[in-house]
Amino acid sequence: MYQLDITLRRGQNLAARDRGGTSDPYVKFKLGGKEVFRSKTIHKNLNPVWEEKAYILIDNLREPLYIKVFDYDFGLQDDFIGSAFLDLTSLELNRQTDVTLRLKDPRYPDHDLGSILLSVLLAPREEQREVTMLMRKSWKRSSKFQTQSLRLSDLHRKSQLWRGIVSVTLIEGRELKAMDANGLSDPYVKFRLGHQKYKSKIVPKTLNPQWREQFDFHLYEERGGIIDITVWDKDAGKKDDFIGRCQVDLSTLSREQTHKLEMPLEEGEGCLVLLVTLTASAAVTISDLSVNSLEDQKEREEILKRYSPMMMFHNMKDVGFLQVKVIRAEALMAADVTGKSDPFCVVELNNDRLLTHTIYKNLNPEWNKIFTFNIKDIHSVLEVTVYDEDRDRSADFLGKVAIPLLSIQNGEQKAYVLKNKQLTGPTKGVIYLEIDVIFNAVKASIQTLMPKEQKYIEEEDRLSKQLLLRNFIRMKRCVMVLISAAYYISSCFDWDSPPRSLAAFLLFLFVVWNFELYMIPLALLLLLAWNYFLIVSGKDNRQHDTVVEDMLEDEEEEDDRDDKDSEKKGFMDRLYAIQEVCVSVQNILDEVASFGERIKNTFNWTVPFLSWLAIVALSVFTIILYFIPLRYIVLVWGINKFTKKLRNPYAIDNNELLDFLSRVPSDVQVVQYHELKQDSSHSPSKRKKNNPG
Repeated sequence: MYQLDITLRRGQNLAARDRGGTSDPYVKFKLGGKEVFRSKTIHKNLNPVWEEKAYILIDNLREPLYIKVFDYDFGLQDDFIGSAFLDLTSLELNRQTDVTLRLKDPRYPDHDLGSILLSVLLAPREEQREVTMLMRKSWKRSSKFQTQSLRLSDLHRKSQLWRGIVSVTLIEGRELKAMDANGLSDPYVKFRLGHQKYKSKIVPKTLNPQWREQFDFHLYEERGGIIDITVWDKDAGKKDDFIGRCQVDLSTLSREQTHKLEMPLEEGEGCLVLLVTLTASAAVTISDLSVNSLEDQKEREEILKRYSPMMMFHNMKDVGFLQVKVIRAEALMAADVTGKSDPFCVVELNNDRLLTHTIYKNLNPEWNKIFTFNIKDIHSVLEVTVYDEDRDRSADFLGKVAIPLLSIQNGEQKAYVLKNKQLTGPTKGVIYLEIDVIFNAVKASIQTLMPKEQKYIEEEDRLSKQLLLRNFIRMKRCVMVLISAAYYISSCFDWDSPPRSLAAFLLFLFVVWNFELYMIPLALLLLLAWNYFLIVSGKDNRQHDTVVEDMLEDEEEEDDRDDKDSEKKGFMDRLYAIQEVCVSVQNILDEVASFGERIKNTFNWTVPFLSWLAIVALSVFTIILYFIPLRYIVLVWGINKFTKKLRNPYAIDNNELLDFLSRVPSDVQVVQYHELKQDSSHSPSKRKKNNPG
C-alpha cells in the first residue's frame, strides 16, 4: 500500500472553449476508472493557479493516474479540454518531484491543448504519518458565534474530505415564464454544486409548480460555494427550453440554521422558493457531549430565564428551546453485502433538518452529537431517522422514531426502539437519545390557537388498498358512534326501558325549561372533568383501541400476500384506473375520521396539556356566556370579522377551534408516536450477562 501526495499547482496555455476566448477549467484525477479527486473551478482563465493538495491511497503502482481537464459550462455539459496520465512506476519513492504533463485529445492529436504542473510525493503507507489536523473556526449558532474545537478524521472514506452538508428543499416556483403554445410550461429544475448535480421531477402544465423535493449536497470548500440553479421546460421530442437561472451563495448563509429563500430568476420571469440548511459532516464536529451542553449552569439559567412566566409577552413566536443529544445506536440492520452499515442520523423538527456524520462499517455507531432547535409549536414531533450512506445510490433506510415534544422527559437518556417507515412496527436496532425541552406554557397555549406550520417535506399521496380500507373502517367507527347515539335517543322515545325513558323525559323538561347558552361549554367541561376523575381514580376500564394498530401491523403482510397472489391483482388494476378519484376519497375519509378521533382524544385526555387548555377555554366561555347576553357576543364577533382585514390587511384567516384540533393526535398518530418497549437483549445489563468476557 502506497500513499501519493499530489499538489495541483497550475495550468499553462490551456485551450479556449468559451466564446470569449477563455475557459473555466477544473481537473479530475482518476484511478482504476474511479474519480479520486476533483479540483475547484477557476473562472475565465487559461493559466489557472490551483495550489490544491490531494492524498490518494494506491495498492497497484502499475495502474496509471489519469488527469482530465474540463471547461465548466453552467447549465450545460462541460467541454473536454485535454487529458494526460502519470506513470507511477517512474516515480522515485520518498522524493518530492515536479511534473509537467502535456494535455492531449485523441480526436485532435496535433493540437496544442496546454499543460498541467504537479508536485508529487510517493511513499509506502507505513512511512506516512497519519493525516490529522486540528482546526478552529467560529460557527454562528443561536444568534451568536461560539468557538468550537473542530476535528478532521484520519482519512475520510472518500479520497477528498468534505467539510459539510447542504440540505436543499425545492418548495415551489411562482409565475414562471410560459414556454408552450397553451400559455403554460412543464417546468423542472437543475441544481449544480461543483461536480454534484440534481434534477427535479417535471410538473406538467403550470406556471406555479409545487415540487416539495428534498436532497443533499456535500460541501468540499471551507468558504462555502455557489449552487447554480437553472429552470427548464420539458419539450417532448425537442431540446428543452430554458426558463431562467439563479445562484445561491452558501458563504453568505449562517450554519446550523434553515433559511427560506425566494430567488428571482435571471434571464427569465418568476422566482423559486427554497429551504437551505448548512450542517457539519464527518470531517467536522458540530458539538460533542463535552462542550456547549445544557448541563452548563450559566447557559441553563439563561434559557430558563428566557422562557420564564415573566417573559410570556416577549417574542410570542419563540415558544421554547429543544436540545437533542444523539448518543449512539445498537444492533442496527446490516445494509451492505459485507454485513455492516455506514449509519448516519437525520434529526428533523418541522422544516428544520440537521444531520450527524457517518460512522463507517459499524452496526453499533457512536455519534455523541448535540443539536439545538428553537421551538415554534410545542405540539411538534421530533423525528430521528437512521440511514445507511451509499456512495452510488440514495441512502438506505434503517429505522426511525417520532417523539412528540410534550412526551419528552427532560435530561433522561432513553433507548428508543427503531420503527419502520410507516412508524407502525419495530425494525432492527435501538437508538439512545437524551432530550431536553424548555418552553413557556402561556406562549405555547396561545400558539396552539394559531395556524399550524406547514411541513414542506412530505411524501406524495399514494393509492393503497390497505390505506383505503383502514380509513374506511376509521370513518365507519365514527359514524357508528353517531348511529348508536341516535338509536339510544330513539329507544328513549319508544319506552323500550321505562325507567330510562322516564329519566330522559324529566331531564328533557329540566334542561329545556332552564336552558341557557352557557350550559353548552359547561356540559363539555363536566365531561372532561369526569374522564379526568376516572383516569386519576384508576376506574377507567377502557381498553386501548387496537383496531387501527392491528391494521397497520398487518399492512405489510397484506402487501406480501397481494404480491404472491397474482390472480387477485385485478382489483388494484381497477383502482389505479381511477387513481385520482380513489386518492381523493381516501384522503377525505382520513380527514373526516381524524376530525372525529381528535375530538374524542381531547376528552379522553390523550394529550393532558391540550385537555387542560380545553378546560381553561371552556371555563372562560361558560363565564362569558353566563354574564354577557348572546347578542353582545355575536356583535363583537361580527365587528371583529368585518374589520380584521382593515386592521391587518395581511392577516391569515384561521379558525381557532380547527387550529386547536389540528394539534390533537388522531388514533393513527397515537399509534405512530407510541414508544415501543425495548427488547431485553438490547439492554446493557443483559449484554453483559450474555458476554461475561
